[in-house]
Parts: sequence; structure tokens; C-alpha cells
Amino acid sequence: MDIRWDEVRLFLAVAEEGSVSGAARRLRLAQPTLSRRLAALEHALGESLFRRSVSGAALTAAGERLLEPAKRMAEWAGEVGRAAERTDREPRGLVRVTAAPIVAYDFLAPFAAWLARHHPGLRLEVLATVQYMDLARGEADLALRGRPAGQPDLVTVYTLETSNAVHAAPSLARRLPRRPRLVDLPWIAWAPPYQDLPPNPQLAELAPGYTPAFTSDHILVQLAAAEAGAGVTVLPRLRHRFSRPSSLVPLSVDLGPHARGELHLVAARSALDIPRVRLMAGLIEAELRRARRT
Repeated sequence: MDIRWDEVRLFLAVAEEGSVSGAARRLRLAQPTLSRRLAALEHALGESLFRRSVSGAALTAAGERLLEPAKRMAEWAGEVGRAAERTDREPRGLVRVTAAPIVAYDFLAPFAAWLARHHPGLRLEVLATVQYMDLARGEADLALRGRPAGQPDLVTVYTLETSNAVHAAPSLARRLPRRPRLVDLPWIAWAPPYQDLPPNPQLAELAPGYTPAFTSDHILVQLAAAEAGAGVTVLPRLRHRFSRPSSLVPLSVDLGPHARGELHLVAARSALDIPRVRLMAGLIEAELRRARRT
């Protein structure tokens, strides 16, 4: 039978998110609409693709058989879309860039204001998420992430070496020893479901018995808590011309091997053939090179 890509995309989103509600958020669809279309697909196939429960949606045997072909179809759909856009002659239109929330907030958001003034034909959409979006499938055009390209169809456009430091509000910093021990600091860190994101594992490695004083699942809440003096937080020391003024000050704390980091600009190889994506990648790379000199 002939299954349309739109229906396969729904199936794949539910399979990867583990729930209909998660897939609906990802695809920006109403949950009842997604449920109805998924039920129609299962009826057409004559088999259930998921076992639904209060904890989510798990693949059935039929769903397992469909999963890998669906992933390949998603990658080819991304390639087809990019191939169609290579005929564009002018670098105009929307470019979607995904990044960790702190990079999106600190760098991409103010960069967007500069972009609007100097390249009004380009529009930037920032997808701020702690999860890596699939560039090969076209979930985003470019990514700023902590790891380089790890797939044959992806390319690392540029890598910026960064440093990490422990930051605190001045009021808290004055109450701390000049060279505080890691185990003595009131840490601000990630809350579930992101408890395994950096710097949580690194702090647990460096400071035996590490227990955060404050946790949140949102980086801006963590920043607000740090600025209010609720604790200390690890932040990248990335200075660029769009850097916002900050009341936080760095502390003299040794983070060992975790004091260094990297920021990688990554793209699907074929996406760089699209004029607007190629231009956006060049503009972001230029800013990262400028930050490196700074």
C-alpha cells in the first residue's frame, strides 16, 4: 500500500518521543488531530503500531518493523527538500538554527537584532533545546552544539574553543572563601528530566557527595537564582560583541578537565548548497571567529 510521508512523519514522532502528547508538541499539532490521524494510519495498515498506556506509547512488533524504514524515509525527505531549495538564487527566507538554551539566549537572540539590520532578507528562527535535533532530516538547518558532526551527511563548519567557570552573585562571592572547595559551594544545577546534563555529572565526579542547593529544568530560572545569590553555577566564558551585561562574577575554582569546552557550528552537507543557509552559516562563523580573537 502507498503510505504518505505526512503519515510516516506522525508515526516517527510518536515512536521517538514515546508519547502522543510529546509528538504533538514536536510537530506543533493538536493532540486530538495527531491521535485521529495515527488511528487512521493503523486502520489502513490493519495493525496497531503502538501499545498505549498512562506512561506513553510503546512500539508493537508491527511498529518495530516500520521504524527503520521510517527513519530512512525521514532522511530522504530532508534531502528532497534541500535539493528543491538549491535552485534559489537569492539568499532570502527563513533559516532555523538549533542550540542549547544558554547559547540561544546569550548569542543567537542578540545576533538576530544585528541580522535584521544588516540582512533584512534573512529570517532567523531559533530552536532552543537541550536535545540534539536531526539536521539530516531537516529538523533544523544549522546547529550550535557541544559535539562535532558525527554522521557522514553532516559537516562541522567551525569549532570555537571555550572555557567554563564557576559564577556567583557578588553578594554571595563576598561570603565565600577566596579559594572555596567544590564540595563547599551551594550549586545551582539541572532538575529532572535533565539531571544528566552538564555540569551535573562533572560536578558529581569532581565533588564526592555533591548535592545541588537549587535545581531547575530551565536555564533562565537557574540564571535568575544565581543572580539573586541562591547559589553558584557553571557557565561558558564566551565573550562576543553581543554579550549582555551580567551581574555574576567568576570565582577562583578549579574545574579540572571540565574547565575547557567547545562550540561547534554543524550543518547537513547538502544544506550548505542552499544560498540562505550558506549565508547564515558564514555570518555565524564570522561571529565565532571574532569571539575567538576576543
